[in-house]
Amino acid sequence: MQRRMLSKEDEATVGKDDLEVRREDQDKINKFSRLHQRETLLEDELKSRAKEKEDLEEISNELELADENEKIPYESDGELRDAFIMLSLPEVQELLTSASDKIEKSVATTEGKLSGIRDEMESLKVDLYARFGKSINLET
Repeated sequence: MQRRMLSKEDEATVGKDDLEVRREDQDKINKFSRLHQRETLLEDELKSRAKEKEDLEEISNELELADENEKIPYESDGELRDAFIMLSLPEVQELLTSASDKIEKSVATTEGKLSGIRDEMESLKVDLYARFGKSINLET
């Protein structure tokens, strides 16, 4: 079944008698609201991940100037939070690459979730605009 947004002419044909909000309409509106909140959280998460990736790339670029034999302080991911350990340059570069790969996988997963949410929101928009026309605003 092909879904589409109403044209301006179609919106005008929605009568004033159709404006009663049924339980199923309210459920759709509530679902749209929850999806919009989730969308906002996921967008914020993507921005955060992009910043992390950018920071890792900046660190990697700085390390290209480091001496091969020099020990580099690296923040521990394990139980020793806020502790730095001294590692060789190749070890640090490997850890940074691994962290970058983790971020890329996380971004791909989040983008997939976001796409699904947006598809579902679009479907709800079509249904609700078909029912209420200009009487409802779902633009986010």
